[in-house]
Amino acid sequence: MNVVFDLGAVLFAWEPTRLVQAHLAQHAPTETAAAALGRALFHHDDWTGFDCGTRTLDDAIARMSARLSLPAEPLRTMLEGLGERLEPIGVTVGMLEQLVAHREAGQPLRLYYLSNMPASYARAIERRHAFMQRFDGGVFSGDVKFLKPEREIYEVLAMRYALDPEQTVFIDDSAANVEAARAFGWQAIHCTAPAMLPLQLQRYLPVSTTLSVSNPRLLA
Repeated sequence: MNVVFDLGAVLFAWEPTRLVQAHLAQHAPTETAAAALGRALFHHDDWTGFDCGTRTLDDAIARMSARLSLPAEPLRTMLEGLGERLEPIGVTVGMLEQLVAHREAGQPLRLYYLSNMPASYARAIERRHAFMQRFDGGVFSGDVKFLKPEREIYEVLAMRYALDPEQTVFIDDSAANVEAARAFGWQAIHCTAPAMLPLQLQRYLPVSTTLSVSNPRLLA
């Protein structure tokens, strides 16, 4: 069985509303306004171009600033080096470590990632977090110039690692990305609450591969 992880909001905290509140509070004084500004910033070609490696950060910031009438400096403070500040989600990293242990004990498991992430952020998390080295492989959008939910990025991962679609389960917080994976022939889990993911994933795993959800460390 191949388990393919999204990273943002699955293994790493990704909270655009909190980012806006921390760096652009005067432009979005309420939580509703901050959420709306987060969508305007990150669900647009200004950002996705940077995400998939076809636009520089400087260009993305200039475009965001002009389009949304925002000062460039707080945008730069928010976005520059963000990969250094992405923090792991304990429950899902703990689950990943359990899967690694099962794989190393001989279970037929392979672990991959498929992430929309700029190359500079990707290099930072690879450097900072040892668990990134436990995967059997993966693809970042910033390295391949394709972006979920485009079919091509799923094809890159599948071809690179010869993934059997019937033996592949994909985990993502985005419903659109999940639907694209299913259209590609994979099984998929829409992860809306990381603490529930071990229970959701268990049904797809070999019978002898069990995931603990009782460890308090994992539920923190």
